Amino acid sequence: MSRLSRRSFLSGAAALTAAPALGAVPKSGAVDVVIVGAGAAGIAAARQIAAAGRRFALIEASERVGGRCITDTRTFGVPFDRGAHWIHIPETNPVLRLARDGFQIDQAARGLRLRIGRRNAREGELEDLLVAQVRSQRAILAAARGTGDVSCANALPNDLRDWQDTVAFVLGPYGVGKDLTDVSAKDFAKVDEREIDAVCRQGYGALLAKLAETIPVTRSTPVRGIDWNRGVTVETDSGRLTARAAIVTVSTNVLAAGTIKFQPELPQPQRDAIAKLSLGSYDHIALELPGNPLGLQHDELIFEKAAGKETAALLANVSGTDLCLVQVGGSFGRELAVRGEAAMTAFARDWLGKLYGSDIGKAIKRTAATDWNAAPYIRGAFSAAAPGGQPGRRVLMAPLRERIWFAGEAVHETLWGTVGGAWESGERAAASVLAQLAVPPRPDRRAPRAQAPEQRPRRRASPPSRFGPDSVPYPFQN
Repeated sequence: MSRLSRRSFLSGAAALTAAPALGAVPKSGAVDVVIVGAGAAGIAAARQIAAAGRRFALIEASERVGGRCITDTRTFGVPFDRGAHWIHIPETNPVLRLARDGFQIDQAARGLRLRIGRRNAREGELEDLLVAQVRSQRAILAAARGTGDVSCANALPNDLRDWQDTVAFVLGPYGVGKDLTDVSAKDFAKVDEREIDAVCRQGYGALLAKLAETIPVTRSTPVRGIDWNRGVTVETDSGRLTARAAIVTVSTNVLAAGTIKFQPELPQPQRDAIAKLSLGSYDHIALELPGNPLGLQHDELIFEKAAGKETAALLANVSGTDLCLVQVGGSFGRELAVRGEAAMTAFARDWLGKLYGSDIGKAIKRTAATDWNAAPYIRGAFSAAAPGGQPGRRVLMAPLRERIWFAGEAVHETLWGTVGGAWESGERAAASVLAQLAVPPRPDRRAPRAQAPEQRPRRRASPPSRFGPDSVPYPFQN
């Protein structure tokens, strides 16, 4: 696959900063490229295409940019990342490399506590959980080396005893937004090492929005249809855009719902890939706890020794504020979110009361809860593959007739579920589109047998992140 060089990209990015109107178009007309969705992948693609001097339209269905990465400063008066929060692998994270003055980036605190009832776990108990987790992840990695694919749940050791539910939560709903029965061992095993993380005090969503400031975005404009018979025609309620190519960055759940009608229909391999890369469920229940009544350090992470699926994780005193996040996911989190924000808040109160005493509820002031499953232009959290679904990521990387490209966190083999992975996917799709635009158009020329585009080199597979006081298994996306 042709790529822009790093030097040409950086010089183009500088030109983009100096000419923010580059690429601006009306809501209808002719452009070189239409980009559907202004999340991380769409923003990354638009910046690269604008830097190359091509005319494009970046179409966003909602009233804001960022997709699943948004910072809310109104609810609590401090930054509240309603979606993505951890900046994974900061030394190579493409979003972090572009951070400018005004944003404070800190290495994520690595404090961790395990609660057993109303007490902290003893050192030996924490070590027992560590051993159970490491054994479980090694078993999943071993299963992934087989010829077939199984669920992560089927790969777990059968002697985890009373640590079974805790390990299942940490690796499943907390880690990937799905119960382990619904997660491919091969997909789990391909994930890049994510032990080291950073956080942005102003919010990850705020940082992403800053990177979109120089990009013209047509907001509140859902795409209704994409005709890719001859060239590309994109239909919205505001008009029709024609282009030589389209980069589609919407979530797999939105694609599966048929919200965007493709003409002709997407081929069966792409439809199968989308179905097996469905989004899981992951939500934050945010609680304002002034005065630190829990007695925790900033950004401490708390799990409980679970007995069943109805459990959560707590991220305390986010960036030194009074904001605490109770995090729920998987099938239990999805069922809880369906019951509404009041039920989510009630669960968080009861859960904290179980761990720290019933009086803790009196200390809670303002509250809020996310529900990404109900967000009409998102419909979930992130895309852990179902058993047998891991090859679908490469299927979605290949362009359709050199007219339609897909991008987003689901279209990355090793960084799926992350903002950085979505960004890299958008840049990769844009580079491929720009290479194609340099070729004179030919009528209905079908591409040769699709070759999966190159990704950045994978890191050597490493043992799973250690689960102890000095190493925290942060989630893949949240």
